[in-house]
Amino acid sequence: MKIQVIEEKCQGHNRCFVVAPDLFELDDYGYAHATNGGQVPPGEEEKARLAIENCPENAIIVIEE
Repeated sequence: MKIQVIEEKCQGHNRCFVVAPDLFELDDYGYAHATNGGQVPPGEEEKARLAIENCPENAIIVIEE
């Protein structure tokens, strides 16, 4: 599974970071970016889905590989 944060949509609510801190990092302005090039480690898929569901701006998407 691979995820991406659409930078233009992210408003810095940081809900993704709260539910999945290993999958996201915050920049100096509080906007989220996916870690590890967006690659979700095995066993972390449920956290990624939870982050996607909790984003009020729908700024996190799954990249089909």
